[in-house]
Amino acid sequence: MVAASLGEVVACLIRVPSEVVKQRAQVSPSSSTLRILSHTLYHEGIQGLYRGYKSTVLREIPFSLVQFPLWESLKDLWSWKQGHVVDSWQSAVCGAFAGGFAAAVTTPLDVAKTRIMLAKAGSSNARGNVLAALGGIWRTQGLSGLFAGVVPRMAAISLGGFIFLGTYEKTRQLLL
Repeated sequence: MVAASLGEVVACLIRVPSEVVKQRAQVSPSSSTLRILSHTLYHEGIQGLYRGYKSTVLREIPFSLVQFPLWESLKDLWSWKQGHVVDSWQSAVCGAFAGGFAAAVTTPLDVAKTRIMLAKAGSSNARGNVLAALGGIWRTQGLSGLFAGVVPRMAAISLGGFIFLGTYEKTRQLLL
């Protein structure tokens, strides 16, 4: 799990700038990607592209700490119940459930990350304090605010878990 966590830290160095630009494009559909990128760099510098880096890492590590052990446990349980190792399609189903569950329980962290990434420069959320962002959401919107978008997040990540972990398992079986 330490290796997976370190991998997330490094992957976020690449993923966060594109996520910042994507999210800003989603709330300003009339602006082009290039315009959003240049505006961010001009007004906020390189730090603007990495706004939300810490909150993204703080979302990804717990997500992985839930998803991968749960996926392995579900595969083990299914293997035990049927008396043989799961097939790749069964691993994919386990991946979908594990991904969906991990997505659900980390949704508040995802909501906080999104608020931080989309915050205007100089605002309290722009400082990147995840606990402060979560507290603000709780005070203004309650539990429903913390879990805003949970169903589409679960659906997308379940599909991704099905494809990624099923393909991983099939490839592993072919190579071993």
